[in-house]
Amino acid sequence: MSLLDLAPVVPVVVIQDLETAVPAARALVSGGLPVIEVTLRTDCALEAIGRIRAEVPQAVVGAGTVRTPADVEAAAAAGAAFLVTPGTTPLLAEALGACGLPCLPGAATASEVMALAERGITEMKFFPAEAAGGVAYLKSLAGPLPEVRFCPTGGIRPETAPDYLALPNVGCVGGTWLTPADALASGDYARIEKLAAEAAALR
Repeated sequence: MSLLDLAPVVPVVVIQDLETAVPAARALVSGGLPVIEVTLRTDCALEAIGRIRAEVPQAVVGAGTVRTPADVEAAAAAGAAFLVTPGTTPLLAEALGACGLPCLPGAATASEVMALAERGITEMKFFPAEAAGGVAYLKSLAGPLPEVRFCPTGGIRPETAPDYLALPNVGCVGGTWLTPADALASGDYARIEKLAAEAAALR
């Protein structure tokens, strides 16, 4: 099954404190969101991926903000089940193709989408979704590029997520609202589970 079909929302999680990784992942899974993207924006991100993979077997945990071939290698070594990139250079595309993991390479323009499609890639991250044109832009892409499906991420809120999910070329959306920094800092995992349950009900 495609990554895009496992859940309507993929939590995009920034782990500042390693000790929050496992309980946050458990809360997200309990709320109905098994696919978790841990962004490589913090020093402990790779270790967080490894811990979640080991201690929360129900989670499908991947690495986000993958920007270089070195990131691809490090994320795979840490146990990431999938990789997500904010954009895609030719060098990065080659590394993604060689790694053997499911990937959602980032694209924001028709040319970028077409370049990935030329490589046989038909599932992508649309980023930054709101800033790059949002729902209207994705509607426009569906006509000439009907075979491509997206996970739009960037600026999407619970109020706007249903508009994206209603599009035929959107499989899921990425959401940063599911693990608020203050909830992680205070250990309010019940709040995270509640946000996850609300997001899981969007489809």
